[in-house]
Parts: sequence; C-alpha cells; structure tokens
Amino acid sequence: MKKIKKLLPLISLTLFFLSWELFVQLKQYPDFILPPPTKVFLRFLTAFENKNLFYHLQATLTEIFFGLALGFSLAFLAGYLLAKSKLGENLFFPLIVGFQAVPILALAPLLIIWFGSGILAKIIVCASTLFFPVLINSSVGFKNIDKNLIDLISSLEANFFQRLIYLELPASLPIFFAGLKIGVTLSVIGAVVGEFVGADRGLGFLINLAGGLYDTPLRFVAFITLSFIALLLFYLVNLLEKKLIKWR
Repeated sequence: MKKIKKLLPLISLTLFFLSWELFVQLKQYPDFILPPPTKVFLRFLTAFENKNLFYHLQATLTEIFFGLALGFSLAFLAGYLLAKSKLGENLFFPLIVGFQAVPILALAPLLIIWFGSGILAKIIVCASTLFFPVLINSSVGFKNIDKNLIDLISSLEANFFQRLIYLELPASLPIFFAGLKIGVTLSVIGAVVGEFVGADRGLGFLINLAGGLYDTPLRFVAFITLSFIALLLFYLVNLLEKKLIKWR
C-alpha cells in the first residue's frame, strides 16, 4: 500500500500528459495554439542540447536562491519581533498587510526603476512574494507556545539564547514550515514576475521571447520547468520538516 501511495504522483502526472496528448490529437490544434506533450518534449530536448534552457534556468535559480535567503531571513526575524512586541505589532502590522495588498506585478516595475534591471531587483521581487506568509506563520508560531513550557523554562533560569534554541524555535517550527511551503512556491512566481518586467535572461524572459516568436512549445517547456522547480522546493522543505521535527 505504501508503494502505491509513493507512485500516486507519478501516476497522476502520467494520466495528465496522456489526457493532454489525446485532447490535442482529437481537436487537431496547431502547435502555436496548443502543442501536444510529445512536441513539448522534443522542444525540451532541443533547448537542452543547445544549452539555451540551462542558461535561462541558471539565472532564475540564482534569483530564487537569493530571494529565498533574503525573504526568509527578514520574515523570520520580523515574525519573532512582532510576536514579542504588542506595540510593534500594532504599529507595523497594518503597514505590512497594506504592502501585501499591492499586486507584485504592479510593484515590480517600480523595483526595477529603483534598483536597476540587474539581479538585485529580481531578488527583491522574489523575496517580497514569500515575505508575508513566512512572517505570519513565524509570528503565530512564536505566539502559540504553551505557557506552561514558558513558565517551566523560566523557572530553570534559562537565558535568552537557551529559551530561543531549546523552546521557542522547536515549538514554532510546525507552524513556520506551513508558511515556508507556501513561500517557496510563491518565490518561483516572484522570480518570473521580475523577469517579465525587465530582464535579458531567465525563464520569465524565455517565456516572453517564445511568445514573441509564436514558439508555444518552448513556452510550455518553460512552464513545466518552473512547475518542477516549485515541486522540488516544496518537497525539499517537506523533507527538512520531517528531519527537524521528528518529535512531533
């Protein structure tokens, strides 16, 4: 039964691509409208062989990596500070929620103007997309620590770092990881949005380029590559969660 459960994602993907292939063959759509998976796969091989896909993939992965590092660090720190300070929460939380209400697609052009069309602007766009869910879950995680445990560690005269390492971090991890799973998938969107607005490489740039050339199979190659990046990041976070909170 466990083996079947492990195969379910693969079975689901196989059925999806078979249905897609059958649908296109029945409707006889031209490739520039909806290419079949076989054509997309052949286009993937071409892009892989001439290293065009790798060139753009490398740029997007770099933006995602640094965007995750920046967004995660700031959101985790801000979440901790807001959880510990009622005054800080009342002062800054409305601003943070208001910032979240601004569509990232509308904000990205301004960031490009302010920080230039280089990688820094894309990293900031990427970090902005994951900041809010990680911040909220971090704050909630630190707030929901059992009061009895806080009283216990206080009675043992634990200092700030002992309290943080032995109680606050472990107790907040389950809720924190729920936000991080959302954040890592959103970071992929953030990187692509930044590339849409202004870039000369990256998968977002490749999607725009393929659209201008009516090379729809190449666009699907980029779409599927982005989906697999998001899936990989999600499962890596899931694996890390299982390793760090076995006690759960």
